[in-house]
Amino acid sequence: MAVTLCVVFILLFFFHGSDGNLSFASYYGDHMVLQKSPDRAVLWGFGPESEQVTVFLSGPVTQKTLVTVTGGIWRVTLDPVDAGGPYNVTASSWSSTATLTDVLFGDVWLCGGQSNMYFKMSQIFNASEELALSAKYPHVRPFMVALNRSEIELPDLIQVELPWFEPTATVLAEFSAVCWLFGRYMYDNLNYPIGLVESCWGGTPVEAWSSTRALQKCGLEKTEDSHIEKNSVMWNSMIHPLLNMTIKGAIWYQGEANAVYHQDNYNCSFPAMIDDWRMAFHLGSGGQTALDFPFGFVQLSTYQKHSTDDGFPNIRWHQTADTGFVPNPRMKKTFMAVALDLPDGTSPYGTIHPRDKQDVAYRLTLGARAVVDNERDVPFLGPFPSQILSTQMYVYITYDQTISVTPSKNIFEICCSGIWAPCGPGSLWFPAPIIQWGPNTIQLSTALCQVSEVAAVRYAWKDWPCDFKACPVYGDSGILPAPPFIINRFAGKGSIWKSY
Repeated sequence: MAVTLCVVFILLFFFHGSDGNLSFASYYGDHMVLQKSPDRAVLWGFGPESEQVTVFLSGPVTQKTLVTVTGGIWRVTLDPVDAGGPYNVTASSWSSTATLTDVLFGDVWLCGGQSNMYFKMSQIFNASEELALSAKYPHVRPFMVALNRSEIELPDLIQVELPWFEPTATVLAEFSAVCWLFGRYMYDNLNYPIGLVESCWGGTPVEAWSSTRALQKCGLEKTEDSHIEKNSVMWNSMIHPLLNMTIKGAIWYQGEANAVYHQDNYNCSFPAMIDDWRMAFHLGSGGQTALDFPFGFVQLSTYQKHSTDDGFPNIRWHQTADTGFVPNPRMKKTFMAVALDLPDGTSPYGTIHPRDKQDVAYRLTLGARAVVDNERDVPFLGPFPSQILSTQMYVYITYDQTISVTPSKNIFEICCSGIWAPCGPGSLWFPAPIIQWGPNTIQLSTALCQVSEVAAVRYAWKDWPCDFKACPVYGDSGILPAPPFIINRFAGKGSIWKSY
């Protein structure tokens, strides 16, 4: 392994610096966004061994730093720079000079996952109108990592698909829709530069984006299916090279592949990946990226309308570490966009790829504003049960906020059992029709339990639980859907379930 890693460093140095010239690492370029204050941006690149490199920052403020090339690499951590620009960044030695122009300082977000994050702007609803707006957002700057695998961790990207660019309809058409729309909505709220780094690949499981360290925590060191991407191959080539970059946070849209691969482990593998990314970016940036940087994700949307398979419902639950909502004690400083009410039965890209990415991005933005920017008056969580009361005839669910309800005969289900044991997805479940509701309560019928007692209740536990924006339970505004849940009566200490 040590020999192989040495070869990789030699190849990268040959690729980036074999002409003896100074250069920046692959993901630095004209028009880029560097992380603003109070964090400190990291700059690095390649150069002739032992040469002295002077790094100049020129623009609204100026900085000058002197470093030495060591192991073929130079690296500088800038002093904090407020949002704005433009700046030029010049790395200069006695033999050569490399310059970045039109550099802005703002918030840098990493966008990862599989095909629904890769889903392009040209493919969404109202694509032409959305792309035409790009000219109004010159300070939202995208960058796209090329699709490459590696068996070992790489120090720099193998290839760049789209270098940093000022948005134009033509180029933006190939960029991630969720990533761009999230950045655009964030800019509307913050009014300072936003940098977006897309690094995702369709059909990939979480294991491919996880380091060996993270996988070991969940007993997933070995890839067991030859049809699935090998463990860590995207982490090695498409995430690890970015670790030196100072970032504000990350957003993520993935999980479909794990509905059929290591599904039962996702409640461990996904939180473990988040923890590991946070640690690795913190160390890679020399402590500049926060150790608990905010991580937003999209809870899975839909796939097959009449499916009875529990794969998607189980992954949705596991995405929250089996809690039902985030942030929670296992997944701190995270935020989630619920998307099960955004199906697209006529998507030409397959029903697993809904075209409404605007609502997905908007819901992510609400979470970022509340969790990252601490906007106290921004609702970002759909309603979730705070108490459940059960009798022989009814179940009464009290929510943690005012709700908007439409009738349903089968969106709620109950598990009936006379034994003191939890019910799971594989248990026998019966529909529990909504009988009536109040400002924050719903009453369900338990008539189908007959002689047994209600042992558990679950909500929206289907691949495709409702039509477009037509689930039965939303927050008071009707914008944020209630997330799915499964709650057991016999959950033990701390249970919200009360019986009469």
